[in-house]
Amino acid sequence: MRLATWNVNSVKARLPRLLDWLAEAKPDVVCLQETKVGDAQFPAAEVEQLGYAVAAHGDGRWNGVALLSAVGLDNVTRGFPGEPSYHGETGEPALLDVPELRRPEARAIGAEAGGIRVWSLYAPNGRVPGSAHYAYKLDWLAAFRAALAAELERYPQLAACGDFNVAPTDADVWDPAVFAGSTHVTPPERQALADLRALGLADVVPTPMKGPHPFTYWDYRAGMFAKNNGMRIDLVYATEPVAARVRSAYVDREARKGKGPSDHAPVVLDLS
Repeated sequence: MRLATWNVNSVKARLPRLLDWLAEAKPDVVCLQETKVGDAQFPAAEVEQLGYAVAAHGDGRWNGVALLSAVGLDNVTRGFPGEPSYHGETGEPALLDVPELRRPEARAIGAEAGGIRVWSLYAPNGRVPGSAHYAYKLDWLAAFRAALAAELERYPQLAACGDFNVAPTDADVWDPAVFAGSTHVTPPERQALADLRALGLADVVPTPMKGPHPFTYWDYRAGMFAKNNGMRIDLVYATEPVAARVRSAYVDREARKGKGPSDHAPVVLDLS
């Protein structure tokens, strides 16, 4: 079974590349993030022609996640119990009267595929430490941990995949000094990931395809990708029964090359 996760940074903008990649890489299950379309606008017909079932969760503005599976999708869950919403810089209760701020953003979708409970996740960015966005990010990660703890009681084979917007260690950024004081590397964010792993999840670290670090994201600024000035923020956290089945894991850097790529590359796992 081949499992992959990829922040496509707009499924419409990246559709030709996505379809070509699906046809070439032939993954069995794919977790997509930052699809940036509503459910009705997701290009399900095009993907289904390649033999994939589709489950999408999007609000049509930003965010958005999806699952594609050539081995079936069962018990689809959009969002998770206790998922928080972002209510603006002040967090004032009055903002809860605004309908679009009252419901959680489209950041998580789970389903059973090929005998594994798979989650596609797009964690909040956090923007600036100390901001309301940052507090929302930490709240979201904590709430997902609570929801995942309940899931693990039912699903011994589980993988939480996606763009966590956190680099687990200093080795997961190209220059720790550049990121000092920024989001993605602060102790509370890294502790949130450690709390997830403490549930019994293994960080499946892919093989680097260039240099010593398996980065998955590179800024669009000129030269960042060529210099391999990136970050590892696209992660696969798997239970031991799934991690024990991993025969290979790699970052598909080829998907980051060429004209009009996403700023992320897919992470691909082959399971026995």
